[in-house]
Formats: sequence, C-alpha cells, structure tokens
Amino acid sequence: MTREPAPVALVLVSHSRALAQGAVELAGQMAPGVLLIAAGGMQDGGLGTSYDTVEGAVVEATQDGRSAVVLTDLGSAVLTAESVLDLLDEDVAARVRIADAPFVEGAVAAAVTAHGGADLTTVLASAVHAGSTFGTADESSASSSGSPDDGVLRATAVLRNPLGLHARPAAVVARMLAAYDARVRVNGANAASVLELMKLGAKQGVTLEIETEGPQAAEARDALVAAVEGGFGEV
Repeated sequence: MTREPAPVALVLVSHSRALAQGAVELAGQMAPGVLLIAAGGMQDGGLGTSYDTVEGAVVEATQDGRSAVVLTDLGSAVLTAESVLDLLDEDVAARVRIADAPFVEGAVAAAVTAHGGADLTTVLASAVHAGSTFGTADESSASSSGSPDDGVLRATAVLRNPLGLHARPAAVVARMLAAYDARVRVNGANAASVLELMKLGAKQGVTLEIETEGPQAAEARDALVAAVEGGFGEV
C-alpha cells in the first residue's frame, strides 16, 4: 500500500537547479514519505532564483492542506521566498514557514522529522536546530549520565554496518524512534536527530550505549537494539 505523504512538505530554493535537485535527492533517500520539491535556478536554467518557480513549488507543496517549510541557500533566495509568501492567499501563507537553517543539513533534519508525521512547528524547529548540531561532537555528548536507579533503561549493541552509523542508518533510527513515546540517547546523542547520530562518527565494531526513558522506553530500547544488531538491513 502506498504511504500517504507527510503533512509537512519541504521546498528547497537554491540559485542552482542542480544543487536544489541534489538536496532533494539526498533528503528523499532518508525520508521517502515526505514531499520534497526543488525550486532551483532561473527558468532558462541559469543561476539565480525565479519568483515563478518558487511560487509554483510552494503552491504544489501546500496542496491538499499540507504545510510547507522552505529552505534557502543564499540571502537573495530568502528575498524571493519572502516575496512569494507576501502575495500568497492568506490561508496558504499561514501554512508556510521559511527556515533560517543550513541548506543541506537543515533539509535532511527537517525531512526526517517530517517523515514521522510531525507538525509544521516541529519540522521547522528541526531544520533550525540542524545549524547548531552539525559539526564536531562535544566530549560531553559521548558520556552517559545518571545512575542505575534513575529510571533510565540501558542497553548496549555492537554496530555491524561496514560503513558505521552513516546517513542512511542514522535516518532509519530517527524515523523508527518517532513512533515511540520515549526519549532515546545513543552514546549521549539525541537519537531523534539524524545529524547528532551522524556526528558521533561511530564505526563498525563500536559498542553503542543506548539509554531510554519515558512511557515506551522499553519498546524503544528493544526496537533500537534489534535494528542495530540486524545491521539496518545492510549486512
């Protein structure tokens, strides 16, 4: 059965048609249930941003009552997107937000969040948060906190993937955990964030320290352990 698109779509506005299409392809690999629309370049294929192209993308993204988050690569792309929003019907414009976020990292983070069925505010926050989570991990993020009697459930699992915890399995984890009412950490990183998982740099053979808490902590822990031990379908 075909999965219905997520309630929040993404529009990726770039000065380069190829860059916009590439970002859509990358994010789409991690979030196949999200409508992703590239709005890159001028209508003749040259570099720049086209009002008509962006408008068409936003209108398509917001059909059937969907909301949309718009990500842009450079300042003038923001101006084009803002001009489009200024002239949209009020009911449509109310369902669109422009993210102050890194173009590629924000698109990936927002797409994975949207795939889980999150609302507009949550997807927007995920894109914005990507600007502060993508980079070198703090030493503190790799350490566990708390004691055995603090209500946190713990488990370990050895990473089997030849390429380690790269983009695809990180996205699988983030999407999977969206179904559980639980907070999950892997080696101290927020497991709901694909970018935080990726920046761990976990390689094959690394033991992952899993901590979960919340109403469905046990279910989330067991599902994550099974996914790691199963190699995310890559081994």
